[in-house]
This record gives sequence, structure tokens and C-alpha cells, in this order.
Amino acid sequence: MKKILILPGDGIGPEVTDQCIKIIDFLNTKSNLAIKYEEALFGGASIDDNGQPLSNEVLEKALASDAVLLGAVGGPKWESLDHNLKPEKGLLTLRKELETFANLRPGKVFESLSNASSLKPEVLKNTDIFVVRELTGGIYFGEPRFSKTENGKRIASNPLVYDENEISRVAKTAFEIARKRKNKVTSLDKANVLEVMQLWRDVVSEIHEKNYKDVELEHLYIDNAAMQVIKRPSSFDVILASNLFGDIISDEVAELTGSLGMLPSASVGLNKAIYEPVHGSAPDIAGQNIANPIAAILSLSMMFKYSFNMDDISELIDDSIEKTLKNGFRTRDISSENNEKILNCDEMGDKILDYIKSML
Repeated sequence: MKKILILPGDGIGPEVTDQCIKIIDFLNTKSNLAIKYEEALFGGASIDDNGQPLSNEVLEKALASDAVLLGAVGGPKWESLDHNLKPEKGLLTLRKELETFANLRPGKVFESLSNASSLKPEVLKNTDIFVVRELTGGIYFGEPRFSKTENGKRIASNPLVYDENEISRVAKTAFEIARKRKNKVTSLDKANVLEVMQLWRDVVSEIHEKNYKDVELEHLYIDNAAMQVIKRPSSFDVILASNLFGDIISDEVAELTGSLGMLPSASVGLNKAIYEPVHGSAPDIAGQNIANPIAAILSLSMMFKYSFNMDDISELIDDSIEKTLKNGFRTRDISSENNEKILNCDEMGDKILDYIKSML
């Protein structure tokens, strides 16, 4: 039996994870998957309940699970809290404790959604980018970090630090994934001005030379990469990036797909994984039942693929989403034509589930 801990979190998180639960419940009854899941408070919802974004009890449940499915975290309600008490701190701690050092973010442009993107369809044709982001090092974890007033002037610092082992393990992950795709890795850095990024480039090159000569390796400065992803998106395969650069470039890749609501992710380590949509908590639309649940459902699909090795179930979910889109069903954020059938969050989840049922 596989155990999933579901953390709906904040904002639209509970709305999109509810759609995943519908699918899990159906597959449990029809496919004999024997998947057990449990829900728990996380992020701002946990702060409101017990004062902590990630309680010890929930952390223990995560450690005892085979995988974690997360909805969304954060919101303006908690922005004024101390850094260590903000909802996002719970996510950083969870990733660190589960030792999930690599974040996987597929960015495939569905042909039926090419008009939803801000780029021309002919530019987007055949775009299928896979971002591998280092997750537990870099500027988000650098120490000492501080914000203070000195000599009457405010000053703050967040060090950007990496060691070669942190770079090596995420580089190997990127190269291994590339071998199963189009055999190309584009590594992003700023080696022309930052010593830490020169180390990044050196280690990636060394790993490539030693073990992955069969994979094409391209180095790009992050500012140039941001331009090239827009100019020639279909030329990219796997993008390897540091924590900060990966955070930024994956949102740019999301725009190629038409919406953050279309981009799933997986945070993986040697033994544990966290699956979550790339979109945030979207407090402006929370509670309105208009959120796009597809990224969350695609994240569930990734869980079946990478944590449970159930490629057939993953493909079933992906094919159901593809059919839903091809038949003109949309949520508001990815609509572009008058003849499309606009669904709310619950309706989109139900429609995808209908196609899953029809193919079993």
C-alpha cells in the first residue's frame, strides 16, 4: 500500500487538491491501487491553527509517507509575520527535511492551447521544456542572512552559497532525465560576474565530461537564457538551474504553456518526493471555484510516474487532460475563443475524471 500525505494549504490549494482526491478515490475503487491518503494543515492554515507553518506532527506524517501532494501556500494575510513564521518557511523546511534536492518542472505546450499563450503558435510549435531546479541550497538558504539598521541606514543580506556536492547531484539528475528525452541539457548561470556561478559551470562541465558525454551540454547566462526561452522555446530540452534562477525561469516557461495553472512540479530526493502545482495560492480568486486544477492533477500524474512507477496510470491521467482540452473545455485563465466551453474548478475536475472513467 502506498501512503500519500495531502497538504491543501492556502488560497486555491484546497480547491485544486479536491480534484486530485476525486481521481484517487475513483482509481482506488476501479484499479485496485490500494492508495491510502491523509489530509493535514500546512502553511497559513497551520499558522492559524497552531502558530506554526509546519507542525512537528505534520512533519512526522510527511516523513512516514511515500509522497506528499501539496496545493498552495501563502497569502497577504501572513506577509507581516517574521520570516521564520511565514507560510513559505514551512515549505522550505519540508523540502529540506525530506531532502528533496531537485525540483522537476515540465513545461509542455499543448497544441490545443497554443492560442492561450502570449507567443505566436508557430514559435511555440513542438515546445516541451523540462526545468530541473536545485532546491535546497543557494540564496534561499544562505547564511548568515539578516535585515538590520546600521548607522541610520537599513541593510539586508542573503548570501548565495553552493558547494560542489549540491551542484553535482542536481546536475546528474538533469543529465539522467535528458537521456530519456531529447538528450540535451542547458545549464544556466552568471559565471561572468559571480564566483559561485563559475563553480556551478565548472562542476556541471566536469560531471558532463566524466559521465555524460553522450548528452549535449549548453551553457547560457541567465539573462540571455530568459530571452532565448522566448525567442526559440522549441530548441530547449532540459534546463538545469540554481534555486533562484530556476524559480524565475520556470515561471517564464509557464507563460509559454498559457497559464501557471498548467504547470506541475515534483521536488525529488533519493527517497521522498513532494508534488505541487507551480502556481501560487492566488488569494484574489480563492473561494470562487474558478481556479485551474490541471497543474495539480498533472502533479498527481507525476507522482504516479516518479514515486510509484505506475506509468500506465500517469499516461491515463495525461491523456484524459489532453482529451478534455482538445474537446474545447477550458477554465477561465486559459480561454481565448468564444466557442470554448468555460468550466469552473469543480467542473474541470469532473470532466477530466469523466475521460479517465471512459478509458478504463
